[in-house]
Amino acid sequence: FLIWFDKMEDLKQLGKPTVYPERPEEAELDTFENKCQHRKYTVTFDCPEFTNICPVTGQPDFAHLVITYVPDKKCIESKSLKLYLASFRNIGIFHETVTNKILDDIIKAAEPYEAKVTGDFNTRGGISIQVIAEHQK
Repeated sequence: FLIWFDKMEDLKQLGKPTVYPERPEEAELDTFENKCQHRKYTVTFDCPEFTNICPVTGQPDFAHLVITYVPDKKCIESKSLKLYLASFRNIGIFHETVTNKILDDIIKAAEPYEAKVTGDFNTRGGISIQVIAEHQK
């Protein structure tokens, strides 16, 4: 079969043993060349099992994240995104901060035309929180 991907050796995580990073600073978002740069299109990652820790109470926070972006020259590799998101599991961070950090790290890694991270955090104390962070070149 034909593989339309010629730089597999550049990926640090796909096809390798899975090692979960302890902190976001240890995680790396892998990217690969966008082979369809001749058009703009949208990529959506649906992440219904995101968790982090409330920095005040130490209780777990659960969220459904939706990450969308319009790639320019690079695309985000999904296994590296999974490992990156898992690195927040034991991190105390507010909803607004984590949503914006994820967006900032996606921008840094892939330099997309547009990107949006929506964090729909589960109800706690009778209030649910949705944070939407957006970027455009």
